[in-house]
Amino acid sequence: MNYDNGTTNGVFAAFFLVFAAISGLMLLIAIAYYVVLSISLMSFFRKVGVKPWIAWVPIYNTWVRLEIGGQPGWISLLSLVSPGGIITAVFLYIGMYRTGFAFRKDGTFLVLGIFLPFVWAFMLGGRDSVYEPELITALGYPPPLAGFGASRPNWADQGYQPPNAPGFAAPPAA
Repeated sequence: MNYDNGTTNGVFAAFFLVFAAISGLMLLIAIAYYVVLSISLMSFFRKVGVKPWIAWVPIYNTWVRLEIGGQPGWISLLSLVSPGGIITAVFLYIGMYRTGFAFRKDGTFLVLGIFLPFVWAFMLGGRDSVYEPELITALGYPPPLAGFGASRPNWADQGYQPPNAPGFAAPPAA
């Protein structure tokens, strides 16, 4: 006996159509998120003295974001393996916490960086924000490994003079 009645093909076709529509929508959301995050990281990288094109390279932009926060960049390679992504995220959040101090933001600003990293990067890369990498070391954290704070003698070569924060000495002139 045949109990199919011709409806099996219709059910599979409907399932495939719904699956394809949801997958396509998720792909569009992922692409939009990547583009918005890359544009926001471009403004952030420009502010901290890193070449903006790095924001478009997936693993390398995480490497540089870690180094801006004083973390070793090779930790970004751990995100290529399954549990390593969690380790990379933890170190990235520590770096974002320290980077926030260079912009005179408190620890609660990190919550924005965790849940909406593109808004975090847009706010720090905006015109009104001032990057003072010497504040990171003044709080006892290691200096940035990338950007302006990483190479003080080259600041003048790059056309950047960091602002003098109250209570901090100006960097030596090159």
